Amino acid sequence: MAKVKILLVEDDPFLLNMYAAKFEMENFKVNVADDGEKGMQMIEKEIPDIVLLDIMLPKMTGFEVLEKIRNNPKTSKLPVILLTNLSQKDEIDKAMSLGVSDYLIKAHFMPSEVVEKIKNVLGLQ
Repeated sequence: MAKVKILLVEDDPFLLNMYAAKFEMENFKVNVADDGEKGMQMIEKEIPDIVLLDIMLPKMTGFEVLEKIRNNPKTSKLPVILLTNLSQKDEIDKAMSLGVSDYLIKAHFMPSEVVEKIKNVLGLQ
């Protein structure tokens, strides 16, 4: 079976490395971007199986990236999990209205739990 391709868009180098290492241990193919613009370019170049997206990002916010993904017919159905520290109801509502697969608050989830969420979204359980 081909490896699941994950794009992780996160500007915190510690979290980026920690999640990337965890996903690789789980046999996922991981691409990373440290700002929203790079993340969008990578999606346009090669559509991943799933995107993990922070909201607070340099150059382009996670919400802007998400809107672009949803407005492009090629990527409109792409599963996106927001992985963020923003926990306000407004942000969660906005994310849900943009059709995210899940909304995870970083402080509440261990990397292994995030892996489980990815597997659930992709139907790999």
